[in-house]
Amino acid sequence: MLIDFGIMAAVWCASYILMLITGSQDIEDVPSYSLSLLLFAACIFAARIANRVYSNVWRYANAKAYLSIVIADAIAGAVATVISIFIPYIRLGGWHSIAVVAIEILVTLVSRFVYQQRHKAVSRGIAEEEGNKIKVAIVGAGQVGALLAEELLYFRGSHYRPVMFIDNNSAKVGGRLEGIPVFEENEAVLDVIEGKGVQEIFIAIPQLTSERAKEMFDYYSRSGCKIKLYDFATNADYGSMEGDKRVIREFNIEDLLFRRAIDVVDTEVKSFYGDKVVLITGGGGSIGSELARQVAKCSPKKLIIFDIYENNAYDIQQELIRRYGSTIDLSVEIGSVRDVARLEAVFAAYRPDIVFHAAAHKHVPLMEHSNGEAIKNNVLGTYNTANAAEKYGVGKFILISTDKAVNPTNVMGASKRMCEMIVQCRIDSKTAFSAVRFGNVLGSNGSVIPLFKRQIAAGGPITVTDKRIIRYFMTIPEASGLVMQAGAMAKRGELFVLDMGKPVKIYDLAENIIRLSGLRPYIDIEIVETGLRPGEKLYEELLIKTEELEKTENNMIFIERDARLSREQVEEKLDMLRAAVAEAEGTLGAESITRAMKLAVPTFHSPDEVNAVAEEAEEMRVAR
Repeated sequence: MLIDFGIMAAVWCASYILMLITGSQDIEDVPSYSLSLLLFAACIFAARIANRVYSNVWRYANAKAYLSIVIADAIAGAVATVISIFIPYIRLGGWHSIAVVAIEILVTLVSRFVYQQRHKAVSRGIAEEEGNKIKVAIVGAGQVGALLAEELLYFRGSHYRPVMFIDNNSAKVGGRLEGIPVFEENEAVLDVIEGKGVQEIFIAIPQLTSERAKEMFDYYSRSGCKIKLYDFATNADYGSMEGDKRVIREFNIEDLLFRRAIDVVDTEVKSFYGDKVVLITGGGGSIGSELARQVAKCSPKKLIIFDIYENNAYDIQQELIRRYGSTIDLSVEIGSVRDVARLEAVFAAYRPDIVFHAAAHKHVPLMEHSNGEAIKNNVLGTYNTANAAEKYGVGKFILISTDKAVNPTNVMGASKRMCEMIVQCRIDSKTAFSAVRFGNVLGSNGSVIPLFKRQIAAGGPITVTDKRIIRYFMTIPEASGLVMQAGAMAKRGELFVLDMGKPVKIYDLAENIIRLSGLRPYIDIEIVETGLRPGEKLYEELLIKTEELEKTENNMIFIERDARLSREQVEEKLDMLRAAVAEAEGTLGAESITRAMKLAVPTFHSPDEVNAVAEEAEEMRVAR
C-alpha cells in the first residue's frame, strides 16, 4: 500500500510539474491539487480493499489479479470525480484526470509485473544452481503444460528441469513457452528428445481419453524415457480420480485400457441413503467394502457390515473409524448368510431399511470343484437373506449379481442366475427386491491385475489361460456408485444391468502391465498360455444390448426385460438343488450337483459348447 501511494504521489506530482511547465496551471493551485490527490487516493484504496486487491500473493498473480486493479481503480476514479462536483475547492474531471488515472494504473501494474518477474528469475536461478536435475519433455504446450513448466522451473524443491515442449498445434510449434522451445509431435521429435538428453516425458493434456493415452504411451515409449502423466491423483487400488489438484504420477493400466471412472453418487442419491439404516452382507469384500465407503459418505442413520471373514471386516471398520470417527454409527457383525439364526438375530437387532447383498463365493474354478458350496452360500444364502429381509420389514433389498449369470458356463455363474430368480419372483412382497448385474471389477480380490503384478514382481512369467479371452471391466468405485443409483431407483423386481464399456483382451492387459512396470514383453517377462480353466469361456456376453433393454434416467443403467418365475416355480428349483446337495453330502464335489444346476437354470451350457462357436460372437468381433 505504501508503494502504491508513492506511485500515485509521483504520477500526480509529475503531471502537475508538467502542467506548470506548459503554463496550464499556477503554483497557487498546489493546495487544491494536493486535496484532489488525497481524495483520489482514499477512493483508490477503498475500492482496492473492497475488491480484495491486497489479498493477492503477487509473486504468483495471474491475469485475474491484474484485472482486479484495473476495475478497482476505474471505479475509484469515477467515484472521486462525482464527489469532486460537490466540493468546489477540488478539481477533478476532464481529459487531464483521465490521463493521470490511466498512467497511475499502468505504473501500478508494471510495478507488480516487474516484482513478479524478478521473483521468478531469482527462483529459477536458485533452482538451476541446485544442479543434477532430471531433464524432462512436456507433451502439451497449452495451459496445463504451462502450469506444469512453471511449477518445475520456479519451485525450489523440484527435481526436474523442462527442456522442451511437444505439441501437434502448428501455431505453437517454433515458439517458446516460459522460455522453453516448442517442437512438433512427429517422428523427428524422438531424435530431438535423445539429443536434448531427456530422461522423462510428462503428458500434460487435459481430458485425455484412454485411446489417446495408449497411443501416446506406445509412441513415446520408443524414446526409452520414462513416461508419466500430469493428471489428477488416483486411488492406487481402483484407478478412480481423487482430489482436484494435478500431480505428476505414473501411468496405470486404467489410463490405457479403460474409460475414466465416473463419480456417479450425486446429491439425490446421497439424500436417499441419508438417515437410513443400511446393512451390507459381504461388507468386507471388494464390492461390499466400497459400498460401505460410499454409503458412509451419505450420512446414514446406521451402517452395519456383515461378513464371515473377520480380517476384511476389521480392515473396513478401522478405515471408516479413521475417516469419520464418532460421526458415523457403525456396527460390524461376523456371521454367515448360511446361518439362518445368526441372520435373523442381526435383522431383529438392527431392523435395516436397505440391504445390499454382496456376500457370495465368486471364484469360477474353485466353485467348479466345490460346487455344493456355491449352492449353499450363493443360492441358499441369498434365499435366507431375502427371507429375513421380508420378515423384518426391509424397505429395499439389492442383490449384487454378475455378467457370468448371462448364459452361464459354470456353476458360479449359474448360482448367481438362481439368486436373480430368487429376488425377481418376490414382486408381491412389501420389500422392494431388485438385482444389479455387472462384469469384472478392477483390483478386486482374486482378479487378474493383482495376479499379473505379483507374477511380474516374481520375475515372471505372466500366465493367461488363452490369448483370445476377453472380459468387461469397471472400477470398484464406479460399479458401487452405479449399484447405489440402481438401488435408489428400484421399484420392485427389476434386474438392472450396467454399461461396462468396451471389452478388453486379457492378453493386451498382460502386455501393457509389463510395459507399465518398465519392462519389455517377451524379453524381460514372458507371457505363457496355460489353457482354459474348468467352467471358463472365452468371452462374457455383452450386458448392454439396447434393443432388449429398458432405459432409465441414468444412461449407464438399464433394466433387463426378463420373464419372472413365480415363487412356487423358484421353490421347486430350490428343492431340487437342496436334494442334490444333500445327496452329495460327504463328497468334495459331485457331478449330480452340476446336473441339478443345469436343470434349475436352463441357460446353463457347457463351456466347450460355447467356446466352439466363440469366434462368431459379437463380443469377440468387437474385441478384434
